[in-house]
Amino acid sequence: MIELENVSKEYVTHGRHPKPIVALRDVNLTVNSGEFVSIVGTSGAGKSTLIRLLIAEEKPSHGAITIVDRDITKLRSNDLPYYRRKVGVVFQDFKLLPNKTVTENIAFALEVSDVSTIEITTRVPRILNLVGLTDRANLYPDELSGGERQRTAIARALVHSPRILIADEPTGNLDPENTWEVIELLERINRAGTVVFIATNNNAVVDKLHRR
Repeated sequence: MIELENVSKEYVTHGRHPKPIVALRDVNLTVNSGEFVSIVGTSGAGKSTLIRLLIAEEKPSHGAITIVDRDITKLRSNDLPYYRRKVGVVFQDFKLLPNKTVTENIAFALEVSDVSTIEITTRVPRILNLVGLTDRANLYPDELSGGERQRTAIARALVHSPRILIADEPTGNLDPENTWEVIELLERINRAGTVVFIATNNNAVVDKLHRR
């Protein structure tokens, strides 16, 4: 499902004497169908760099990244929107549109992909029910708790039925109660067959998951 082979990422500093800064060095990783995998490390360890490589936001300096039998380092720019619809992504800061309701935020992800109105009206309520936000559907982001905002972001990531869900510090801005609500939702999504791959510095979350 996900395969990294000898992946390295270097950034070059600017200035009179530019030099490379190594963010990742010779990473080898395999994630199989049905897995729930956590990447753990302190700030600056390279977790977010790894996430950016997996969502093809950046390319590695060396190595190959194969996702669902496709080397994503060779994707052309016009392939990226299609690829990112197949891999759901959730960020720490939610990235919700403030002037749209929960329903509209989720529907917007389909609208920009030219999904029909009939399909949108069928798919969005189903996703709202999955993440437990049916009764919050008409509220705006600033009317939601942090956990509800993150669940909205997860719903938006799931609306294309991705085979893989990648989350970068999904509980970083949440209190303990909302953290466990989000983790339980991610576990439920994983049990339904979606690979879940999270980056976190919250060791308590990883310890309680008892997963890889």
